[in-house]
Amino acid sequence: MTARGLIVAAAHSGAGKTTVTLALLAALRRRGVAVRAAKAGPDYIDPAFHAAATGAPSVNLDSWAMPHSLLDAMAAQAATGADIFVIEGVMGLFDGTNGAAGQRGATADLAAHFKLPVLLVLDVSRQAQSAAAVVRGFAAHDPAVRTAGVILNRVASERHRAVVADAIAALGVQILGAVPREAALALPERHLGLVQAGEHPDLTALIERLSDMAERHLDLDSIMAGAVPLKINAATGDAAVPPPGQRIALAHDRAFSFVYPHVLAAWRNAGAEVLPFSPLADEPPPDSADSCWLPGGYPELHAEALAAARHFGDGLRRFARTRPVHGECGGYMVLGQSLEDAAGQPHAMTGLLGHATSFAKRKLHLGYRTARLLSDSVLGRQGAIVRGHEFHYASLTSAGNDESFAELRDGEGRELGNAGGRRGRVTGTFFHAIATANAS
Repeated sequence: MTARGLIVAAAHSGAGKTTVTLALLAALRRRGVAVRAAKAGPDYIDPAFHAAATGAPSVNLDSWAMPHSLLDAMAAQAATGADIFVIEGVMGLFDGTNGAAGQRGATADLAAHFKLPVLLVLDVSRQAQSAAAVVRGFAAHDPAVRTAGVILNRVASERHRAVVADAIAALGVQILGAVPREAALALPERHLGLVQAGEHPDLTALIERLSDMAERHLDLDSIMAGAVPLKINAATGDAAVPPPGQRIALAHDRAFSFVYPHVLAAWRNAGAEVLPFSPLADEPPPDSADSCWLPGGYPELHAEALAAARHFGDGLRRFARTRPVHGECGGYMVLGQSLEDAAGQPHAMTGLLGHATSFAKRKLHLGYRTARLLSDSVLGRQGAIVRGHEFHYASLTSAGNDESFAELRDGEGRELGNAGGRRGRVTGTFFHAIATANAS
């Protein structure tokens, strides 16, 4: 492994680390640097932006859901052929569950595991010299996590930059960039995070603007010089989510897009073939497939179109008579009886499971999940343990009377009860599977 690496983190969510990360990736690529990226934690959206900026696939690295062997395998895969490997953090640098050290899902876990320096993005829009106290705290909080430098974001003026930079420089911490407050650099958001990369009308132009910003406002030479050789342990063991079949019909369009890259890679590495189809284009699952997977996404934004997609619905019901169908989060919602949109209008779904959901009655459901499977399914044998994540605003308005799919615990081991549904060959759940684990 010849790549050198670093981590872009922040003091809190919304500080601008994704914008800074994309700008850094795009500028390095423009300079001819072979740059690759990964995203800390369970995020589907940012890796697609990374891929657009680098021209290469990005992966998720999750210290809570993935054993160290899988972390190492994913990092090795992502950094192959790279000069610089950049990991974008999640939330604040030390934010995660209250679990064991190194297994909290925090960006800091990855910094310690891979022994990579941290580039701290600091939103100083409402601060001056007090920013130095924040940097001091982050730099001293954990001896295993080294803050290599700071990028000031949302700087109001040259005077503002100088005041903040002078205070931080007194700590002996490098200032590696200062990004002005420019609304044009903000990435549009909605209820599950950034608007997806594929939905931007001109993603290429956005990446170019971010690259220009990095050239003007980041010290790219010093950032590259601060990266250190990436050291990865030889991966052992296998915690990959098993392929649900040898030929997998995968729903893929604007309503169904949340699939972890490492899951698809594991399926293909196991010899499975993935056959994409579009429910929004009223396409049924390919009849040549032996299983069907409906991932998460934004079906709540396309409920009317999905209800009207008769070829998709009829084809999926025919498919389910003889072959397994599994839905995660948004896919689970579409397997139910009905989905109520934001305006409170119900739309008939495929009816393969008995529950009903609503996006009008919104409530945030967020967190890691440990699932013990209650019967044999596409995710494993009865009693198998799967680790995953749940993030949605939709609520169950009717639980139906199907068999439960799994017994759930949260990221800190608290019992959440049974969840999901199973009816014949059809299964579904709100949580997204990330990796398997040994039963305890």
